[in-house]
Amino acid sequence: MFLQREVLITGIAVIAQSMPMLLRGVRINIELLFALLVLGLLVGTLVALLQVYGGRFFGTLASGYAWIFRSIPAIVLLFLFYFGPSEFGVDIPPFFAAVLALGLRSSAYQSQIFRGALQAIPHGQMMAARSMGMTRIRAIFLIIIPQALRISIAGWSNEFSSVVKDTTLAYVVGLNEVLRRVRIITDRHYDLAMLAYLTVALIFLLLTYTGNWGLGRLEKRLRIPGLQMMRGGTREA
Repeated sequence: MFLQREVLITGIAVIAQSMPMLLRGVRINIELLFALLVLGLLVGTLVALLQVYGGRFFGTLASGYAWIFRSIPAIVLLFLFYFGPSEFGVDIPPFFAAVLALGLRSSAYQSQIFRGALQAIPHGQMMAARSMGMTRIRAIFLIIIPQALRISIAGWSNEFSSVVKDTTLAYVVGLNEVLRRVRIITDRHYDLAMLAYLTVALIFLLLTYTGNWGLGRLEKRLRIPGLQMMRGGTREA
């Protein structure tokens, strides 16, 4: 019992000493998170607009895009974006490859969230905007999109939770994020593997809780009475 207590105390000391290194890895995860969420939001919004307002041809292309990126595992996409360009003599840094792979995958899910939000806006608002002399494009950007962005926050918080965890997958293409740094600890202290990974789990619990809390506050602040988010784009467990 005394020996186990000594091992635990020693393990906590090692983790505490390694915390600055782990936090530098977490910073890379956070940078990756914001980059791929921004890419996912921009591309996902465009895909959703094409699905709802793009007509049969562009709507079919957009739906095909969303289906493809939702069907391919994230790790496979990471390998494709990291190793694929090298076949053509183009070297892509691990961070950029991870942003493209995970960002475009996230855009496929975000497009379904935003598509549901667009379809939740009553059609009468478009008719009212057109009756006031607005063009269709102007009505979409000034009337429809601002409301859709606000009511999509609930579904977007689910995507945030998934993407936070997905950032750890960048480990497989050599990105020096938190899991790769944990591996340094476990290589030196194999008996501390459980404690090291438990520390990472707690860090990600904190990140997920903080992000969802912030989005929850934002949703309440921007909530539109009478409109409810359609949750067709959330990820399956």
